[in-house]
Amino acid sequence: MITRSKRRRRPLKRHVQLELVTKRDKNGQRRGGKRTGAGRPPRVPGRSSERHKTRAKVNHRHPQHVTLRVVRDVGYLRKPHMYRAVRKALRVVWDRDRDDFRIVHYSIQGNHIQLVCEADNKLALALGMRGFEISAAKRLNDEVSRKRGVRRRGQVFADRYHVRPITSVRQTMHCLSYVLNNWRHHGLSGPSLFDGKLDYYSSAILFPGWKERTTPTIHIPASYEVPAVSPPRTWLLGEAWKRARRISVYAVPGPIREGRSGTKTEKYVW
Repeated sequence: MITRSKRRRRPLKRHVQLELVTKRDKNGQRRGGKRTGAGRPPRVPGRSSERHKTRAKVNHRHPQHVTLRVVRDVGYLRKPHMYRAVRKALRVVWDRDRDDFRIVHYSIQGNHIQLVCEADNKLALALGMRGFEISAAKRLNDEVSRKRGVRRRGQVFADRYHVRPITSVRQTMHCLSYVLNNWRHHGLSGPSLFDGKLDYYSSAILFPGWKERTTPTIHIPASYEVPAVSPPRTWLLGEAWKRARRISVYAVPGPIREGRSGTKTEKYVW
């Protein structure tokens, strides 16, 4: 009689916690942990890219401060033909007469554009900014191509637009000073209005709350083409400047720094 031999039962495998040891691999590189040069390289050298995170909700009572940076190949923006391209893009947004999105103020710097917008909600802000970016990119590429004699196509804006809400009277005045006097902050040169008081490449001439303004009537020089921006509808942009300290045309705004007021917010400093 043939009997089947008994099989030995394999012992259960015991799982243990493995320790992560930062040793060098066969290529001499360290693995694990934070190290210099790790991660995706920034799109703009020397500057962190805008985080790809969910945008915050937009309150229709709060204006939005938007920053758009261009790639290096586009070139310097504070030139007449580049200003012409941005002005045409502003005209396109203005002609559409959207009731849920408006560009109230703007300024053009060397490699970025500052906008002060009003939007009813997050979707309106996203659609309005997408329309402006597409229009501005097409016209900037056309102007660059005409100037260089070689057609330029492709990316114009280096990253997603950076946006921060304006929620108080103090923040509104600091933001307006930062946007409209940003050329003084960067020490930029170029054409100006009223003997160097106002930036030519901005909507500073349309702001009625300057400290040095002597008449309520806004005087437009005959040789200056008025930018197509919308009048403000929010109380913060339309009336808050009447109850706050006036902004001087000679003010030099300081950098934006992080501050704490209950929650982490961004603060404009002089």
